[in-house]
Amino acid sequence: MKIYNIHYSDSAEEDLNELYNVICYTYLAPITANKYVKGLNDIIRELEKNPEIYAIQTRPSLQQYGQNVRRINYKKMAIIYTIHGHVVYIHRIVAASLIAGL
Repeated sequence: MKIYNIHYSDSAEEDLNELYNVICYTYLAPITANKYVKGLNDIIRELEKNPEIYAIQTRPSLQQYGQNVRRINYKKMAIIYTIHGHVVYIHRIVAASLIAGL
C-alpha cells in the first residue's frame, strides 16, 4: 500500500489557525476548538492511505488549485487538496458554504 505525505500550504495553516481562534476566543469554547481542529487533522491524516477515493472536482471556483483538485468534508468545513506523486497537498480549509466564493 502506498503511503502519502501530507503537506499544508501557508493558506491552509492560516485557515486552521483562524478557525481555532474563532471557536476558542470569539465563542469562548477552547475545548470545542481543540476537538474540532483534532477532528479536521484526523480526517486529513486519513488521506495518507487513500486520497484518490474522493472525486476530482470540476467546479470552476476550485480549478484554481489544479485540474486534479479534490475535496473532503469534515462537518461544515471543506478540505481542498491535490495529489502530486506521494504528496497530498492541502490547499485550503474553508467553510463548505464559501466554496463558490473562492
